Amino acid sequence: MRLVAYEGRTRSPAALFNEKALCGLGRGVASTGKMDKAAVASALAALQRFRGLCDVMQIDDVHVLATAAVRDASNGERFIQKAEEILRRPVSLLAGAREAELSALGVASGFWKPDGVVGDMGGGSLELVEIVHGALRPGLSLRLGGLALQDASGASLKKAGTLVRAALANAPQIGALKGRTFYAVGGTWRALARLHMEQVGYPLHVMHAYEILPREALDFARMVQRLDVGALEAIGSISAARRPLLAYGALLLEQIIRRGHPSSVMISPYGVREGLLFEALDPELQAKDPLLAMASEMNWLRSRSPRHCEELVNWVGDLFASLHLSETPAEARVRAAACLVSDACWRAHPDYRGEQALILLSQATFAGVTHPERGFMALSNFIRHEGLSIESNVARIRELMPMHMVERARILGASMRVAYILSAAMAGVLPRCPLTVKKGVLTLSIPAELENLRSDRIANRLRQLGRTLGMQVQVQVNVSVSN
Repeated sequence: MRLVAYEGRTRSPAALFNEKALCGLGRGVASTGKMDKAAVASALAALQRFRGLCDVMQIDDVHVLATAAVRDASNGERFIQKAEEILRRPVSLLAGAREAELSALGVASGFWKPDGVVGDMGGGSLELVEIVHGALRPGLSLRLGGLALQDASGASLKKAGTLVRAALANAPQIGALKGRTFYAVGGTWRALARLHMEQVGYPLHVMHAYEILPREALDFARMVQRLDVGALEAIGSISAARRPLLAYGALLLEQIIRRGHPSSVMISPYGVREGLLFEALDPELQAKDPLLAMASEMNWLRSRSPRHCEELVNWVGDLFASLHLSETPAEARVRAAACLVSDACWRAHPDYRGEQALILLSQATFAGVTHPERGFMALSNFIRHEGLSIESNVARIRELMPMHMVERARILGASMRVAYILSAAMAGVLPRCPLTVKKGVLTLSIPAELENLRSDRIANRLRQLGRTLGMQVQVQVNVSVSN
């Protein structure tokens, strides 16, 4: 059971409050056909609290969804009646296909033009949906949730493996997965990913878009099935109620990889709830880039001059175009986002602005961004505040990126250092002072009416950027010609 309160209906919704209660509603449904009395009592108690929390937060727009455990249980209808009495709201009992659709819409909300297969593993079922650059294909719901597998197999992993292989054999979504991304949705797979992060010493504990390559995922999944989960490092980060289900999640992930041959496994905390919110947006909002939407919102909330950051996007874009850096559309959008949030930490103490930017931008709840892209945004803005001598405290962030992204971050950070000292973070200056390459020389052009802005500090920062690029630099004053 989970309650999530969102700030509003936006392209990149922020969660104001998030609480879960592991009640085990699906335990025993496969063998007995009904939900356990103790689980029902626990769930209803959780709903009492959730109702109270909604009242305290003064939330009127409440949507209540019930999934596989309630759908499959003979006492599901009675449970819904009691839940509706407590919540004073209707409960929507999702059919399997509808649950699959909302899970995939959640992934469409959290990723930019996702392409692959979404797999949402809950306690009672597994939903599979093919998603093609954000567009959905028909989905499928299978009774392969962690609790359902544990129950149907009599807690035997060997028997559970037989059930999984038989169920996946005729799933068309598995055949559509080859060479594409598998988007893993659901608490059990997130718990496995958290364990994997700890085992490999991963430098960033952000679950969204955490990527595991198939071979590594297979090895880890087999290890989880073999070992007592209590022997794994950092098992304390996983709730006691979730631990017995880890082996079933690992088993299911292993079989999906073996049969589907994906190019990568991507963890998505975005699922049914976010899918419901995304579906309610108008088409214009749905079409927006979630990363740029949130970066723009952060800009307007935190920057001294939001218009300056918007001008910086185009100013740096013109520079990169003149450098012929062969920037891809994916790289351009992340560079734009990094510019939009480049003044988000100006209120911090000057000695800590770089550190604050590094933490904020690597750990913010951005959607539509990969972990290497987070690293790029964080590192470029660290350099924007601290300079080009990259210190040891950014070494872990550098681990997220290939070397060419580190070099791009250096160029962007050095460019922003020129822009901010030139403009004092105020709008209206950068469009009149382009920085571009002219005849092989990096040239800052300043109109005569802004000549007083010239300084040794600008010249020094321009030379730093020039050394990064391996170019000579010049400041050119353009004299206005009047008729």
